[in-house]
Amino acid sequence: MTRHLSSYGYRARLGLIVPPTNTVNESEWSRMMPEGVSFHTTRMRLHSDTTSPEGRAGLWDDLDGAIGLLTPARVDVVAYACTAGSIATPADSIPEQMTARSGVDCVTTAAAIVAALAALDVRRVAVATPYHQALNDHETAFLEAHGIAVTAIAGLGIGANGPQEFPRIAETPLERVREHAMAVLGGDEQALLITCTDFPSLPLIAALERETGLPAVTSNTATLWQALRRAGIGDAVPGGGRLFKANKAVTA
Repeated sequence: MTRHLSSYGYRARLGLIVPPTNTVNESEWSRMMPEGVSFHTTRMRLHSDTTSPEGRAGLWDDLDGAIGLLTPARVDVVAYACTAGSIATPADSIPEQMTARSGVDCVTTAAAIVAALAALDVRRVAVATPYHQALNDHETAFLEAHGIAVTAIAGLGIGANGPQEFPRIAETPLERVREHAMAVLGGDEQALLITCTDFPSLPLIAALERETGLPAVTSNTATLWQALRRAGIGDAVPGGGRLFKANKAVTA
């Protein structure tokens, strides 16, 4: 399939919106990107309030601006890659409005996680995050509102003292991420979910799936999976795990 006259993104071009301090998402997407697909990035300030009228107004001002910077590159899909910043109920409310406002197919990390778990027939998850308790509670409420039971959730407490701590998320050693992820297992979970697009985890997925016998889904794999499927790209990707072999239709 040739969609663009380009040496690189001839099959599809993805637009990516990440928070200012995020240094992991682009690195992990670069490792997974299929042949003939390119991605093009812009940054947007972090929005922790996506529910109040004031918070939503600020979010939309920034999203409109970010998407406006990506559309001249003729991207086929735009991904807003921030887990906490895209949490909304229903999950598809933000990406649907992004699409309506921009005319470009859009996905968000929070909605992609819900769709990815549905594609894997997962209804019970153990969740590992870098977050503090209040944000973990927010994420739990979101997942459960979408029919996903959280058997266990644990964070590393990063951000409890303010957003100035957020750069520490990307600095978490992979072995620490692995230990943290394994520690949340042990209930009747059907999958392991590792959230936050700035939390390094891609090199761990194959080993985690092999050792646990469970699918391991991360914020970055879920977002890329949905963006690719929306662009009509059905490839498996290096290190992406079982999710990229799921054949169910992509929804919200």
